[in-house]
Amino acid sequence: MWEHQLLGSESSEKLRISGSFVGNMADRKLRGAAEDRGRAKMDPEEEEERRRRNLSSLTALRDNDGSVKLLEQLLFGTEDELVHKLGPEKVLCCPDEEQTDTLLDEARLQLQPKRKAAWVDEDDELEEQVDMKHRYRKHLIRGDAESVMNKQKLQQRMREQFEKSMGGAPAWAERNTGKKKNKTTEEDEDEEEDEDDLLRRTGNFVASSDSLPSGVLKMKKCLHANSARPSEDRLTTVQFHPSAQVVMTAGLDQSVSLFQVDGKTNPKIQSIHLERFPVYKAQFSVDGEMVIATSLKNRMFYLYDMMEGRITPVHSVRGLNEARVKEFSVCPDGGTLLLSGTNGYLHLLTLKTKEVVRSMKINGDISGVAFNRDGSKMFVHSDEGEVYVWDVRSSRCVNRFPDDGCVRGTSIAASHDGQYLACGSQSGVVNIYSQEACLNSTNPKPLKAVMNLLTSATSLTFNPTSDILAIASRVEDEAVRLVHLPSLSVFSNFPVSKRKLVYRVSCLDFSPHSGFFSLANNKGHAPLFRLLHYRDF
Repeated sequence: MWEHQLLGSESSEKLRISGSFVGNMADRKLRGAAEDRGRAKMDPEEEEERRRRNLSSLTALRDNDGSVKLLEQLLFGTEDELVHKLGPEKVLCCPDEEQTDTLLDEARLQLQPKRKAAWVDEDDELEEQVDMKHRYRKHLIRGDAESVMNKQKLQQRMREQFEKSMGGAPAWAERNTGKKKNKTTEEDEDEEEDEDDLLRRTGNFVASSDSLPSGVLKMKKCLHANSARPSEDRLTTVQFHPSAQVVMTAGLDQSVSLFQVDGKTNPKIQSIHLERFPVYKAQFSVDGEMVIATSLKNRMFYLYDMMEGRITPVHSVRGLNEARVKEFSVCPDGGTLLLSGTNGYLHLLTLKTKEVVRSMKINGDISGVAFNRDGSKMFVHSDEGEVYVWDVRSSRCVNRFPDDGCVRGTSIAASHDGQYLACGSQSGVVNIYSQEACLNSTNPKPLKAVMNLLTSATSLTFNPTSDILAIASRVEDEAVRLVHLPSLSVFSNFPVSKRKLVYRVSCLDFSPHSGFFSLANNKGHAPLFRLLHYRDF
């Protein structure tokens, strides 16, 4: 019994000594490895010599005492198993400083706690099927098979449409995923705080841009511009005042009316009745102080001085040999009118003396006239499908070209910035040209042929900023489209499908800063829309 206890105590003492020795050796190795990380890599011969000395020390101890060998096998396994687990590279090589830093960075990222979401909506987890036949979601469908769509797919479709309208993902929607290296800890923490703050805020993150986005035009339906006095017959004219927040309407009910535009009540300012004079066209003068009105079958026309409240009938014009005065344009110089006569004749008359100063002629009948930005050039569209370019000062035709693919011309308009010229045809096709090409080429090609109208394109109007071209046909209901000029594409949300708003349009106009858009229709109304992209009237 005593011998057994003595042997047991001797064995325990040997295990304690050998375990302490092995622990010291392991600590020494770990400290050596840690020191090597801060220094350059050790000389291979010196490293081999050190390994050989350590191995001989362990071998001597193991040969003298079997308990040491037993303890090593319990801790590390046999020598072959240890080499197999670690691999030759890991046994022979120590990591250098760069590898150590990389390993530490990876470990730090793994240990970093995952941030919680700012909020969690339980409904997001439900696999709900959304009805895509709703009128607010129909434009997202790409085929008849997509009558229903899950929420995840709908969200992705809406994201794609948003990025398309924005011209790509905005900067605030893109997160930086480690592209910038060598950031300090303080910078990383600041960035995380900014991201957390972004996730916890709501509001409009899309910054206002000067450029009008394509695809969907943000607009709001307002009360009719002439709701205070609707016309009893078809409206033929709607026009915004060039400087005041006023809109004018005129029509076949023999009246001309002025309304203040606020989008809410649009109160009437004044209305004048012209006896036995159904108004075919009415326009403000360049300075906005006068209204010129013509009729359907009358040689006489009216001048209404708004400053003095005086209506002046002009029964005859000296030097004018026309049976009627119907179609006209106010020249940009403000002092003259251009009358469109019969058989291709154009007459320039002064408002001061009421006489014709010169006349011009084209082949065929005149279907439309438009001036360039400074009024020095005049574009005339004939019903034979040709466009004539006239120098106004010299009354000389400086260019002539065929409207591409046009058999019968119906309308023409020029943009305010001098960049575009639009020509409408009886087939409904509207060709958009470069004004520069129209001035210099005898066969210009259109930048875009807009084919969204199926009936004759009777009305064309550019907005003052030359971002939008409005086109319409008075032959069919809801035959009106708005073209995004920078991309030469048609806005998809106007007019609203399956809901009549504008009916048959005879005239279109934009307010001086494009804040409002209005139309004259056959119901005697002037539908009014607020274009939300533009801040001013």
